Amino acid sequence: MSTDVKTRNKEAIEEVLAAYPEKSAKRRTKHLNVYESGNTECNVKSNIKSLPGVMTIRGCAYAGSYGVVWSPVKDMIHLSHGPVGCGHYARGGRRSYYVGTTGVDTFTTMHFTSDFQEKDIVFGGDKKLDKLIDELETLFPLSKGITVQSECPIGLIGDDIEAVSKKKAAQIGKPVVPNRCEGFRGVSQSLGHHIANDTIRDWVLDPAAGKHQDFESTPYDVTLLGDYNIGGDAWGSRIILEEMGLRVIAQWSGDGTLKEFELGSKAKLNLLHCYRSVNYITRHMEEKYGIPFYEFNFFGPTKIKESVREIAALFDESIQEKAEKAIAKYQPQWDAVIEKYRPRLEGKKVMLYVGGLRPRHTIGAFEDLGMEVIGTGYEFAHNDDYQRTTHEVKDSTLIYDDVTGFEFEKFVEKLKPDLVGSGVKEKYIFQKMGYPFRQMHSWDYSGPYHGPDGFAIFARDMDMAVNSPVWKMTKAPW
Repeated sequence: MSTDVKTRNKEAIEEVLAAYPEKSAKRRTKHLNVYESGNTECNVKSNIKSLPGVMTIRGCAYAGSYGVVWSPVKDMIHLSHGPVGCGHYARGGRRSYYVGTTGVDTFTTMHFTSDFQEKDIVFGGDKKLDKLIDELETLFPLSKGITVQSECPIGLIGDDIEAVSKKKAAQIGKPVVPNRCEGFRGVSQSLGHHIANDTIRDWVLDPAAGKHQDFESTPYDVTLLGDYNIGGDAWGSRIILEEMGLRVIAQWSGDGTLKEFELGSKAKLNLLHCYRSVNYITRHMEEKYGIPFYEFNFFGPTKIKESVREIAALFDESIQEKAEKAIAKYQPQWDAVIEKYRPRLEGKKVMLYVGGLRPRHTIGAFEDLGMEVIGTGYEFAHNDDYQRTTHEVKDSTLIYDDVTGFEFEKFVEKLKPDLVGSGVKEKYIFQKMGYPFRQMHSWDYSGPYHGPDGFAIFARDMDMAVNSPVWKMTKAPW
């Protein structure tokens, strides 16, 4: 990017800061920056509490534990312990596809809540939780276990969900996993990921290390972690991994099961998709069980080929040969997609603001189509996420952490991208402003975008958004 671009982006930051009171501007300036190539840091502060009064786009710890990590585990019941509102909001909010019969052996899209009322706040909900678990066991005897996802009031009144869970697990003979993920804890949903990782470790993974003695290991057993099967992403990734000769023994947690969690300690390699949400349990497995991990990226052919070859290099020559055959199989398909869509998307500029891995992992797929990411940032990233981002972004890219609604609108007005990729909260704002938009949290009811077959869908959807004739027929009233 040119010096003019860098100057413009720095001016955009100065303009939004000028609108804040001095104290707020001083705090927010640490979260905004223009990247300079060669720097190993994005030089933005992250994982810090949002400013009171600003319209942050973050979620809470409950959303991280229940909505992200635990709810896609399909054969367990996930009980929202607290008022009905949070549980109803979380239910089915993510398109975590699964195979099974809902209400019989799979429960992902069902809503279970303790429906706290005023009397429960006053007298406590331990007895109610005890009774609910008995009811769930009667109604759904084929469930493999239960997780308790605590909402804000639980932490405020001091319900002992750990004691109840331990007692009921002994009674029903199934895991009952307490997650003290009250929404007010931490600064974002990131703490919820960490809490869920810790409960997986303490209540499922480590206790099951001696189980499943009949499991027959192979040298090619891998676990797919941090892929929640949004629109079928994990299935797409699994296809090419198996074509390489690897055996995916567990998916954590999209279309995953309790048994797959229990088998995690038997893998030879952990393949890490969403680093932010499962790196805690991954590091534990490396330290305790000696299982190495690799963060892979299957968005777009460039990154798919890079990841496939690096994964194969961790195994023997037979896997490496099969990896090259898999790449050769899909290359004509990818070439056809690029030939069709790149002329329509060449030079188009994109601004991203998403959670998890997408602000960096999707950059390669956009570049495969000739598009340029001119701004990117995360809702709940930590410093190591931004360090990883430096490997993907170009000089002068605008970087924004926990961007406020006001800041994001002003940045888009200043940089005038051809496409904005963010969440559902931002979607209709930018469409009303006249900017093409794709919902990049759950693929805007499309997908998969990950894996060898996902690139064609990704390219089609970006073209459909950017080149839709509707943008020539409408104009924002201002």
